[in-house]
Amino acid sequence: MFKLLLVSLISLFAFANGGEAQGAVVEHIPDLTMTWVGIVSLILFVIAYYFVATEEKYQIDKAKPALLAGTFLFMLIGVYYAINGLDMHLVHNEVKHLILEIAEIFFFLFVAMTYIESMIELGVFDRLKYNLVSKGYTYRKLYWVTGFLAFFISPVADNLTTALILSTVLITIDRNKKEFLVPGAINVVVAANAGGAWSPFGDITTLMAWTANKGTFGDFLYLFPASFFGYFITAFLLSKVVPVTKPDFDVTTEKKPELKKGANVVIWLGVFTIVCAVLSHQVLHLPAMWGMMFGLSLLKIYAYKLKKVHNTQFDVFGAMAKVENNTLLFFFGILASVGALYFLGWLALASVVYHPDVLGPTISNIAVGFLSAIVDNVPVMSAVLKASPSMEHSQWMLVVMTAGIGGSLISFGSAAGVGVMGKLHGIYTFGSHMKYAWTILVGYIISIVIWYVQFEMFGIGAQY
Repeated sequence: MFKLLLVSLISLFAFANGGEAQGAVVEHIPDLTMTWVGIVSLILFVIAYYFVATEEKYQIDKAKPALLAGTFLFMLIGVYYAINGLDMHLVHNEVKHLILEIAEIFFFLFVAMTYIESMIELGVFDRLKYNLVSKGYTYRKLYWVTGFLAFFISPVADNLTTALILSTVLITIDRNKKEFLVPGAINVVVAANAGGAWSPFGDITTLMAWTANKGTFGDFLYLFPASFFGYFITAFLLSKVVPVTKPDFDVTTEKKPELKKGANVVIWLGVFTIVCAVLSHQVLHLPAMWGMMFGLSLLKIYAYKLKKVHNTQFDVFGAMAKVENNTLLFFFGILASVGALYFLGWLALASVVYHPDVLGPTISNIAVGFLSAIVDNVPVMSAVLKASPSMEHSQWMLVVMTAGIGGSLISFGSAAGVGVMGKLHGIYTFGSHMKYAWTILVGYIISIVIWYVQFEMFGIGAQY
């Protein structure tokens, strides 16, 4: 694990040094990687990352070190700029831009989690659990059902929302059986990330590449074979540790849960909210969270109707109070930390690493997958797009795929993983994930091999 982190940091150093040849990337922001603030900031980030990774060992919530590092690093940068008489407007503008980026993700997550908590309150997941378990499915069959649902829902609903929904289903099936919940959670995370990789709006990274005109809508669909079979191999290997027994359930004595008034409408409002998020971004050119917030307003209006017309006590604010705030704060902290490292120059990707004499596009793009698991796939993909190395269309599809599915290698390497960690707190952890990380690595390799055969050997999906 820490060897991988060291290699990644060395790669970041190489990227930062190469940034001098790509002046447009840094936009006159001084490279501070080799100054005391650059070195101290990197050390503090590594220390914070260590405590995030060892959350289970020290019993400290991952949001605490992430938030501390994220806020302190920019304060440290501000002190350095003030002492050395540098242009403080650069720091100010960077923080403002970072706040906008974080707000888009923060509010998107907030609305998605509010809808999920609302559906829990209205009995949606209890009914879904009953419908699944009452069929007599074993834990292993339930494992496969939730995995396939995650894979095929995420291309439409995005990987984070899908992972949150399916992880909620897992924990409503059985809250205590870790031998089912841990592989089930990993299965959902891997499936959601793999499913999102072959859809232009299934993941933030694919959305970024699509809007940057690195591929058309149809181009991303060619990634389906690599995404699916890579996921399937991982799921197959993981399934071997899932019990073949059935959950404790007697259909003759268990009462079928009744959906509360308005549950079906809330479900469809949730679907409509996701559609609004996609349309607001793609058609209206607004942030995706704008459509999500519009959907939240509809939920609140409908809750008012339920109370006034049907006298149903459904409180949206009550659902908001149950949202995993530590997950949201973790996102704020980790994105702020990465933003600080990027501002200092550590994440300034340069086209030089893609040169055949250095690493070459294929190796570099495969490395992006490992890097995205450690740092976070969003800023890594952003850095690649800003560097805009000269490479073929097939290579852009490779980096889209590796950045998307590479985040599954570590529990908090993707939005889906962080969301599930919040839902299955104390069950799905960094340690429990890494125990089976080798199965994800095998699937990752399989995906790359399929990409190579399809795009490079047969030219299927490649543009020449």
